[in-house]
Amino acid sequence: MKKYWEKEISKFLVGKKIKRVEYLTKENGGSWNQLPLAIVFTDGSWIFPMADDEGNNGGALATSSNDLPTIPVMWGENK
Repeated sequence: MKKYWEKEISKFLVGKKIKRVEYLTKENGGSWNQLPLAIVFTDGSWIFPMADDEGNNGGALATSSNDLPTIPVMWGENK
């Protein structure tokens, strides 16, 4: 199963170029209290982390950067 998903995810992500990053807002994040960062690609597609597979809330992102080890969620109306 892991290999299947790696193949499917690779088809979607490999080779894409990031156009911009932006936090979801209450308008496009729906009822979520935790608003995640969205990564928007040059082809118009996008990704953002969720708390679980059911989309119950936004999620933070872990990174390999010593300067930015976590990309946090914004809570509610943070600007």
